[in-house]
Amino acid sequence: MTAVRQQVLVLYLGTSALDAEVVGWSVYDGTGRTSPTTGDSDEPPYRTGVDALRDGWRLFQAAQLIPPYPGHEYDTSFLKHEFLFEKLVTTTDG
Repeated sequence: MTAVRQQVLVLYLGTSALDAEVVGWSVYDGTGRTSPTTGDSDEPPYRTGVDALRDGWRLFQAAQLIPPYPGHEYDTSFLKHEFLFEKLVTTTDG
């Protein structure tokens, strides 16, 4: 029996441009073939978001661009340039 499972890739980029360098990432594998965890690699899976697109990942969400509140331009907080990608993978259950 075959089934379609989702893999999710979360990339945090240095800027809002999809060709900016990856500064953080997470990978989730709904197929069960791998069990990656955050921080399990020193190297990102892709150098840029465009590289992920070229490898077949589909972009389904990009970060909303919200300017910083005046006076808080240099505050440290969450990584704001988040891009969510997916791949649909056919698996054989059983």
